[in-house]
Formats: sequence, structure tokens, C-alpha cells
Amino acid sequence: MYPEHTHNPPAIRAVEVHQPTPVSPATIYSAPLVPVQPGTLPTVASVVLPDGRVVTGYAVSPVQPEPVADRPVVSRAAVNVALGGVGFLALCGGLLLLTTFIAALTALITQLITLAAVVFGGWIAVQIFGGHGSASGGNTFHIRKATFKRNHFNG
Repeated sequence: MYPEHTHNPPAIRAVEVHQPTPVSPATIYSAPLVPVQPGTLPTVASVVLPDGRVVTGYAVSPVQPEPVADRPVVSRAAVNVALGGVGFLALCGGLLLLTTFIAALTALITQLITLAAVVFGGWIAVQIFGGHGSASGGNTFHIRKATFKRNHFNG
């Protein structure tokens, strides 16, 4: 698919070979290490692959996990999530009740102000338009037309 670049020959580079240096193991204990043979020799298995190759190795037995301790029916995380949900619902309900209480209190104050205005306005109306005379207990004023002539009051 892509053309090969044949006009530039590959560069020859000098290769430096490093030989590994053996590292002496650090001795922590002065006691000599004694190799221990396993109690039984593992079995060797050979497998023939589909292409004809043979692979030989030790058979590995599956590792059995340790038995798990009895778990509770409901996990602790699920209990915490559920308790958080209950707390959130209680908070929302409390906020709803609080806003309802504030709205009811506002309506009550508005009604009391309206009632006071009606009662006070009625009292004023009775004072103004109430009956005249001695029975009403108020003062009687006779208003007549007064005139000014040549800066002199004629009353």
C-alpha cells in the first residue's frame, strides 16, 4: 500500500554490548540457606497444539479461595444509602411544612390588618356620619357663610 523508500540505505550504527555483572546477594543472616524439596513432585503435563507444537509444563491446580464469612443479608452501604434517603425525605417534608406555616402566618397577618382597617374605618365613619345632637355625645358646630368685605370679616 505504501511505497518503500529504497533511495536511503539504512544507517549503520555502532552497537555497544553490555555484559551483565553478577550481583552478590546481600546476606542479612549469617545462617546458610538450605534448599527444601517439596513434599511431592508436581506432575508434568504435555499438550499438543493444533499446529503440531508440544508444550510441556507443570499442571497447576486451581487455587481454592478462602471461605467467606457469613455476610449480612443487607450490606452496610445499602443501609447507609437508605438512611440518607429517609433523612432527605424528612428534611423535604420539614421544609414543606415550614413554608406552609410561613404562608399561613402571612395570610393571618394580612387578614388581621384588613380587619383592623375595616373596624377603624367604620369607627371613623360613625364619628363623621353619626347622629347629631345631645344623644350622640358629640359637639355641635353651626357653620354659616362668612364674607370678607374691604378686608373686614363679616361673620
